[in-house]
Amino acid sequence: MDVAHILQKMKIGDAADSCCSAFRRIHERLELEAAPEEQAFILGETAELLSLAPLHWLFPEVNADLQGQYLGLVNSFTRYAALPLCDTDSGTLPAKSYEDIPAKAQAVSAVLLALSAQIQKALEHQNRPDIRSLVRTLAPSFCIFSVTHLQEQPWSSAASRNSARELLTSAVALTGSRSVQELLSGEPEEGQKGLLGPVLDTLQPELTKESWKRNQAVKHVFSWMLVQVERPCLTEYLEKVFPTSLLISDDYRTENKVLGVHCLHHIVLNVPAADLRQFNRAQVLYHALFSHLHTSEAILIQIVLPCLLDLLSILEKPLVSSGLPRKRNRFDNVLRHILTYMEMEHKLDLRRVYAKNLVLFIERMGIVIIRHLKRLERVIVGYLEVSDAPEEKARLSILDALQKTLQIAWPRMEKRMGSLAQSLLRFLVDISSESLPTPLKEQLMSQASHCLLLLDHCSKGKLQTLLRELDSSCLPEPVLKCIQKITAAPLCP
Repeated sequence: MDVAHILQKMKIGDAADSCCSAFRRIHERLELEAAPEEQAFILGETAELLSLAPLHWLFPEVNADLQGQYLGLVNSFTRYAALPLCDTDSGTLPAKSYEDIPAKAQAVSAVLLALSAQIQKALEHQNRPDIRSLVRTLAPSFCIFSVTHLQEQPWSSAASRNSARELLTSAVALTGSRSVQELLSGEPEEGQKGLLGPVLDTLQPELTKESWKRNQAVKHVFSWMLVQVERPCLTEYLEKVFPTSLLISDDYRTENKVLGVHCLHHIVLNVPAADLRQFNRAQVLYHALFSHLHTSEAILIQIVLPCLLDLLSILEKPLVSSGLPRKRNRFDNVLRHILTYMEMEHKLDLRRVYAKNLVLFIERMGIVIIRHLKRLERVIVGYLEVSDAPEEKARLSILDALQKTLQIAWPRMEKRMGSLAQSLLRFLVDISSESLPTPLKEQLMSQASHCLLLLDHCSKGKLQTLLRELDSSCLPEPVLKCIQKITAAPLCP
């Protein structure tokens, strides 16, 4: 079947002499046609046309006019599978609103893959600069459409995700890139720019304060694209990605806050500290993140605390160069806030998150943790008393935090030996009688025993003396074995 025949079937046979006029007519018909069945027919016939048309007809001389026709045609295809807009403040629609999107996305992917295959053939046969220019023009639209339907969301199915993944792979191949990361980042050493800039420019109208919630996919596309680009390339786009990430994180919905903080953490990790400090960006980000610490959502706290910890390392000078006496800074403010909330918290999921991240703060702060020992001791004792079975993640983390504290702040720990030793011994007795899996029970008792051993070193052997005075007849056998190991350990010089 030749080009003229296909165009006649599409009722645009008089345009067979020029691909530019044919594409214009196809574009017009697709935009004006209201019936979904007719639109699907046009897409199918266009895919066939692109597959069968000779290269000299598709790419005679790719001037600005023809590039514009191709781009307009591709954009009209992607609009066919666009998500319905949401006009509510929630930014979400019922899943049934997207039930016809996967099939539409597959149809569009088929057309774009047919076009991509023909462009690839043209590059292999001729490798003309005008065709390479066409690739650069179309690639951002290919990427945005692919990523929109690539992720597991209510508007995608397994089949549509596979088609989108195939299209993205095709876009990577067309540009001569070796990976999606290279496609978006480019090759700075070779002076080759990536596609992240054009992609962000295309997305920008949908990422304003007034519009970003209307299309539920756009925030996910932005986030996915952003995290593919790392240092040093991301710095170039800081002015475009930082405000948008901050905007998403400032929403009232937890899922949007989490997504926004995820983007911000990627920026913190992949942009030089000097650029983040410029124009008070880091200070603005600190206040935005600190405000999230008042939430009771464990999923948000879990992503905010590591981000805040990495940001504080940018805002505050390294401890080695801060001099003595060391002034209180934002590390102290954040840790004080965390410890206050830890003392009051009764939700097990939040206790696990806090305990896990407490270890990181202790490691990062170093010896200045001694400023917080009084409150830290109360938190540790309190967390050891409350089980979070079956995995006991909170108590494992709090034992890790205690070990780090004993190792770092050992000169100040002797005076706290009494309360900590009592708490650890009570913990050992409780664990020995609880019905936990044997490997977990052994891990908990081993960590508690190690804490007692460190505490003995801090007290210069005084704890061993006290442990030898315990009435062994009152102790369970597993606890007695732990105590015997501690008392048999050699004293530190």
